Amino acid sequence: MFLPKYPDSPTPPPSHTHTPADPAPVRRSLPAVHISPAVVAVVVVGGVVLTALLAAVAVSAVSVAIAAVVLRSLIREQNRR
Repeated sequence: MFLPKYPDSPTPPPSHTHTPADPAPVRRSLPAVHISPAVVAVVVVGGVVLTALLAAVAVSAVSVAIAAVVLRSLIREQNRR
């Protein structure tokens, strides 16, 4: 009563036939790019220099902030006297 009914053939026939479309366009390969070791060295050195400059700016900002806090506390102590 509740058993499923299976089709007689193991695979159903395809509902549509496949017609090939236009052939795929031929892909042109890109020209080869040659990177010389000098270019790699310049990029690495540039990255190191920029990183060092960023670190120097960060250290300077921290030291200026600490100096400002110290000066503010010294001025506050002087005004209390």
